[in-house]
Amino acid sequence: MKKLHKEYLTECKNALDVEQTHSLSATDNWAHVNRELVHQDWDVLYKKLAEHIDKTAVDNENIQALMKEHFEIACRFYTPSKEAYIGMGIFYKENEDMKKFHNSYHPKMVDYLGDAIVYYAQSNL
Repeated sequence: MKKLHKEYLTECKNALDVEQTHSLSATDNWAHVNRELVHQDWDVLYKKLAEHIDKTAVDNENIQALMKEHFEIACRFYTPSKEAYIGMGIFYKENEDMKKFHNSYHPKMVDYLGDAIVYYAQSNL
């Protein structure tokens, strides 16, 4: 997987911020989203991902099928651009609460998920 430049990562974080802010404003703070179902679906997905972290590369087709599910769940809020989706992975890593949440599934989850998001975004968005 190619290394992303710092400037591009900053662009991705900014895209996430702009797109989420716009979406939150346009949808009354995502009133249309069944948050309970979203969290249940992400819980199931993260448990599946956690089983593969120590033995499966993020470019594996089974992992990328799981990442397609991850992206589809994210799209229940709004459809992020490639950069905003990559920004989501960065947010998971940089926000302490999100990092703790994701790493509760596996100590390497946030890094693995971030890499899997980048691969998915570069290949599909």
